[in-house]
Amino acid sequence: MWLLGRAGLSYNHSGTPIAIVWRVIGATHGFVAARQAGGAPYPWYSHWYSLLLIFLVLSSAFAFLIRGFLFQPFTIPASSMSPTVQLGDYLFASKYAYGYSRYSLPLGLGPSEPIFGHPPDRGHVVIFRDPRNDTDYIKRIIGRPGDCVQLKAGIVYLNGRPLPRQPEGEFNADGYSAHLFRESVYPDKSYIVAEALENSRGDNTAEFLVPPGHYFVLGDNRDNSLDSRFDMGFIPEENIFAKALWIFFNAAHDDRSGIWVE
Repeated sequence: MWLLGRAGLSYNHSGTPIAIVWRVIGATHGFVAARQAGGAPYPWYSHWYSLLLIFLVLSSAFAFLIRGFLFQPFTIPASSMSPTVQLGDYLFASKYAYGYSRYSLPLGLGPSEPIFGHPPDRGHVVIFRDPRNDTDYIKRIIGRPGDCVQLKAGIVYLNGRPLPRQPEGEFNADGYSAHLFRESVYPDKSYIVAEALENSRGDNTAEFLVPPGHYFVLGDNRDNSLDSRFDMGFIPEENIFAKALWIFFNAAHDDRSGIWVE
């Protein structure tokens, strides 16, 4: 159909002899051109399987770049970081927050020394590779290299000074209950921790002097976390590869969506 619009008018010439002649001429020209082309090969990229391969390669490369260098999703299978990060949470973590190190890329292909970043700070919730068993964990950094950390009656002492904390009510989830406290790591970082028991085995410790290039980590669920107080020990800086940022989903709790990790 050939339409010509001008000053609000349209003219339809599809049924006129002129239109029929032009269509015959066009069809004839197309047939002749196809005959002349003969068996000329099509470009490799015009085949459906080539397009599919290009799509798969590009999408895989894009996903690799996002997960390897920008953001990576994680599922939380335990409650050692409750109430901050809870069982069943799905969260995004920043892969560039601390630069790139050994475990930033799959199969441990990252550089042996961190590059393009700055070291983690106290109070950050980080994801790291456990040096004992190559398992990824999420914990909170309490001590940096050179710090002295000790717990007395559940209170964290950092370089001889107790970390201030104030009561924040109660926590009840999945049959687990605990007292909540807002703990502050000087100068201005604070977060919520949970205490379910008094005088648990991790409430009183020896002094830990954090060696160079390592960090002391604790779970926010202080009575239900295996961390630097126990066999995990200090975490090498090159094993820390992401910073927890944002909780986007929890199948069991609708109110756990869209929460920034503090």
